[in-house]
Amino acid sequence: MSVQKIKKKADASSKVSKASVSKKKASKTSRGKAVAQSRPKPAAKPVKKADLPKASKTLNGKTKEKIVLTSTEVREPIEKAGIVKRLKKTGKKPLVAFTPPPPMEVSNHPKTKVRSILVSQPKPTEADKNPYFELAKKHHINVTFRQFIKVEGLTSQEFRSQRIEILEHGAVILTSKLAVDHFFRICNEMRVTVPESLKYFCINEQTAYYLQKYIQYRKRKIFFGHGTILDLVDVIRKNRAERFLLPASDVHKEKIVDLLDEIKITYTKAKFYKTVEADLSDIKSLDEFDVLVFFTPVGIRSLKKNFPKFKQGNTRIAAFGHITGLMVKNLGYRLDIFAPNPQNPSMTGALDAYIKEANKR
Repeated sequence: MSVQKIKKKADASSKVSKASVSKKKASKTSRGKAVAQSRPKPAAKPVKKADLPKASKTLNGKTKEKIVLTSTEVREPIEKAGIVKRLKKTGKKPLVAFTPPPPMEVSNHPKTKVRSILVSQPKPTEADKNPYFELAKKHHINVTFRQFIKVEGLTSQEFRSQRIEILEHGAVILTSKLAVDHFFRICNEMRVTVPESLKYFCINEQTAYYLQKYIQYRKRKIFFGHGTILDLVDVIRKNRAERFLLPASDVHKEKIVDLLDEIKITYTKAKFYKTVEADLSDIKSLDEFDVLVFFTPVGIRSLKKNFPKFKQGNTRIAAFGHITGLMVKNLGYRLDIFAPNPQNPSMTGALDAYIKEANKR
């Protein structure tokens, strides 16, 4: 056999072996693809805050890392901007201790059956979640809501008479949505441009979110607590170099002023609105109600003004707060139910305890 024929046979056998190897590889890959397709895909892992990308920025020669939010499910622009600081609740004892007022004495008037209650507040919108409606269902009584007071804003001329310069303050303490409305209303009427550098200290989250009605959150410094001024003590102390402005009404919570005095910061208490008596001519008689519930001293004065000939008789009067309770007695009425007390911190709790005892007879 010649050399050329031997070479041809070797080439042919190598081609056959290569073709068989390639076929085996193809079958293995196709088999692997089929197995991979049959396997279920692993579930996507939830993105944790620690897994988010971090961006570094230099401040005064120091490098700090800041989390970049990539999630599109941010609830509000206020959180997306990352400029509003929620103050955490702690189990620590409050840094400022207040002397509790002396116990309020209530009358020993006979506890006759309660069938109807008049609450001196506006009717709530969410009836199912309101504790007064739950109280009515529990004891099968009627609950009527009628506001005894109304809020009026001061005019710009009345505000100027206080000789307060808004722009001299670098921070403002806002205790309610009402305070927010009247603060920006006065600024608008007096043509005062609120600077972007102004710091906002809000009593709760709802008040902080309400600021979006008047300002954009970009470049603003906003802090909020969980419903009490004590939540803001630490952050106010850290900003003690600022001069604070406290928009208030003529009837405000003295506890807030006492706290600001206690922590020794510079502040100005300014009256932006006032609480006055409402017109109650639509109520023909108060005798149809077994209990009248009040929350402010002005509400008691409204009772006296609108019903000067009212004789209490068997009508029980409930008051919330020490100052309100004192006003009941000062105007010559009998105080039958008082809250908060050691057993019941809320007015509905105090009413519930009273009705249980009165209606079981």
